Amino acid sequence: MNPIFLQRLSYLIKRIPILPKLITLIIRLVYGCYLPYKLKLGEKFVLGYGGIGVVIHERSKIGNDCHVDQGVTIGGTSKKYGVPELGNHIYIGAGAKILGPIKIGDNVVIGANAVVVSDVPSGSLVVGVPAKVVKTNVLKSDYV
Repeated sequence: MNPIFLQRLSYLIKRIPILPKLITLIIRLVYGCYLPYKLKLGEKFVLGYGGIGVVIHERSKIGNDCHVDQGVTIGGTSKKYGVPELGNHIYIGAGAKILGPIKIGDNVVIGANAVVVSDVPSGSLVVGVPAKVVKTNVLKSDYV
């Protein structure tokens, strides 16, 4: 069993009042990551190093074939209601933060410790604080 399997199970049974919350708590205690039961994950979602330190907001949208390394935060900000929407074929490096009501396109690579606070076009490599596009026409498969 891994945290992704347990999260998908809790998402399937989210109509039962207490069980999904209990599974979310188990994921948090055993694996050290927060994957809420309301979160809809895309297919082929991967957590690097078992998801240690990963926090994903329950309203975030995660596309297919996304790879998230340890210590990543995907969530909102205190002043804005919206949360990130991630496309397909995305790699997010260790310690990166993706914050606010932004959209991340397809085939995007986000460097380690980058802080993404604005939209990222498809096929981009972004790094830095705040994250800036440093390369275009990239594929996730070139970096993972």
